[in-house]
Amino acid sequence: MEGLIMAAQLLLGLSILVGLHELGHLLTAKMFGMRVEQYYIGFPPKIFGFRYGETEYNLGAIPLGGFVKITGMIDESLDTKSLSEEPQPWEFRAKPAWQRLIVMMGGIIVNVITGIIIFIFLTYQYGDTYIPRDEVLKNGIVAYDLGQEIGLQTGDKILKVNGKEYDKFSDLTDANVLLANDAYYTVDRNGQTLDVLIPTGFLDKFSDKEAARNFMQVRMPFEVGELMEGSNAEKAGLKMGDKILSVDSKPIAFFHELRDVLAEKKNKTVMIEVRRSDDSTIENQVDKSFTLQVDVTENGTIGFYQKPQITLGRTEYTLAEAIPQGTTDAFKIIWVNIRAIGKIFKGEVSASKSLSGPIGIAQIFGGEWDWVRFWRITGLLSMVLAFMNFLPIPALDGGHVAFLSYEIISGRKPSDKFLEGAQKVGMVLLLSLMTFAIFNDIFKVLF
Repeated sequence: MEGLIMAAQLLLGLSILVGLHELGHLLTAKMFGMRVEQYYIGFPPKIFGFRYGETEYNLGAIPLGGFVKITGMIDESLDTKSLSEEPQPWEFRAKPAWQRLIVMMGGIIVNVITGIIIFIFLTYQYGDTYIPRDEVLKNGIVAYDLGQEIGLQTGDKILKVNGKEYDKFSDLTDANVLLANDAYYTVDRNGQTLDVLIPTGFLDKFSDKEAARNFMQVRMPFEVGELMEGSNAEKAGLKMGDKILSVDSKPIAFFHELRDVLAEKKNKTVMIEVRRSDDSTIENQVDKSFTLQVDVTENGTIGFYQKPQITLGRTEYTLAEAIPQGTTDAFKIIWVNIRAIGKIFKGEVSASKSLSGPIGIAQIFGGEWDWVRFWRITGLLSMVLAFMNFLPIPALDGGHVAFLSYEIISGRKPSDKFLEGAQKVGMVLLLSLMTFAIFNDIFKVLF
């Protein structure tokens, strides 16, 4: 079921983004009087379609892209039969270079606008809930395997990142931090201040989905939250609001400590010391402690959700505040992509670790349908799609933009034969990249 949900979110997200991208080309082409023969979401064979005016609108069976076919344009269809004849007024090639440039930029512009609108809406509607720096300094972190590998230790209190104070815990794993040169954390370890370097190429490991969860987290004081129906915790008499003090006489202060102890006690019975308030009225509230005997499952759990006892920060935005904040968040994605590509070319980041195809993108959406997460990822992908399409690679919009910019500056138009050859080279490059990304996804899933 998780796989189906991942696939459904991927298809819906890509259909929205590709549909809007190609709509940008269609609307700008029609605005300048160009004839648009076909508008496709997906690639043939056609599932269904209809004709409205001079344009046929279709949904293709291969949901990995889309296209518009504009008369007189050398595109991915490589249909050049009409190019031997004199250009007609409604053809792409008959229009001034500046108009053709706007048409080729149309899809990119729509994707940028779409990404900005999504981030503005999410910022305005949901604001920002986060773990503030004070909670990190109060409780310290849990350093998992990947954190320990770079020198972090459980209990470390991170004071600064790259020499600067931060506002929230998520700032510590921000892509701009991990992509920085000579990045480091300044930590307080048992009263001693020291620097922990983030090694070059660390993003390779952090980009792995499982490894990212195996880095670090804030230590969470907790109490018992919702109990799973019929669970061992419920059967033993554990209740919401209980505070777990120890397991088999081992003191418990944070949730990771409980999880680690239970992982060692799989399929065993443990004695859990609990503190419970026996009166709901604050004036007469009395805490009492007692011990429960609880069976641990083969998965190392007893069947309840934690209720973290930390103070979360929350920032709410008016619409006027959400517009610049959402726009900034959207363009941060493009900046991160630029820096990441630079690292790849320098050999500091592995292409195989950084590039994802359809399977990798589907995994980012996750196996649960969360509309907030869906729109956040769709907004991110919209900005990534705009950036990737702007790269000056033949067969991408950016390749057409590069040739048209040359024509506008030099006053000389590249020959149709040259453009056709460039388009073929670009198609080979794109197909090779797509093949690499798909097989890279499969490799990461299997190994």
